[in-house]
Amino acid sequence: MLNRQDFRFEICANGVESCISAQEGGADRVELCAGIPEGGTTPSYGEIKIARKVLTTTRLHVIIRPRGGDFLYSKLELERMAEDIDVCQKIGVDGVVFGCLKADGSIDKEANSQLMEHAKGLSVTFHRAFDRCKEPEKALEQLIELGFSRVLTSGQMPIAAEGTDLLKRLNMLAGGRIILLAGCGVNEQNIKGLFEKTQIHEFHFSARTQVKSQMQYLNPQVYMGTKDADEEMLSYTSKERVEKTIAALLK
Repeated sequence: MLNRQDFRFEICANGVESCISAQEGGADRVELCAGIPEGGTTPSYGEIKIARKVLTTTRLHVIIRPRGGDFLYSKLELERMAEDIDVCQKIGVDGVVFGCLKADGSIDKEANSQLMEHAKGLSVTFHRAFDRCKEPEKALEQLIELGFSRVLTSGQMPIAAEGTDLLKRLNMLAGGRIILLAGCGVNEQNIKGLFEKTQIHEFHFSARTQVKSQMQYLNPQVYMGTKDADEEMLSYTSKERVEKTIAALLK
């Protein structure tokens, strides 16, 4: 049996409720995000502040991403991102998560360095912008030079279980200089195989379940988001799924 202390489990939490379930399920940290359908955007001040209050044993990391879409940011967007990092510093979060690319798909060293200045003293993860960059091996070396703590990646595939070849190669290339955090589509069924194929020791997953809305009346003619979205169902991290996913790796 594998040793629990040798692994770290991060939950992609879409709100305070999911943060609480992640902590109760034994997660080491959460990445707090709003805008999950867009791939994660910066949560509100209130969300971060309450998450900090309720997370007493689980570390709190916050995504710094002003919008969905690409990772090529304007000066005005970078200014907002820097302000959001400053807010996170004041609230007392443990880490932040961001990533900036150039138009040609390479790492934007200047933009990332600018944000790193604001993130001093925090654990900093380069998020899945990495999976949109070209020349991943070169990019990894640049992230190490910039001082990132870890990189969240699916091995540049739609889900991590399909990107194991690159994940393994990057983990070997990192050689302990930066942490590889395998994420996207990680669950109870595939986490063990991911470890066996890559030897990565940190995993990122959501462990969410669907909960039916308590609304008794809904106007079927009006929708708040995309037309095909099921707005009668809410999605939250499940304590039980967090526990089961961790257990599936360790057994």
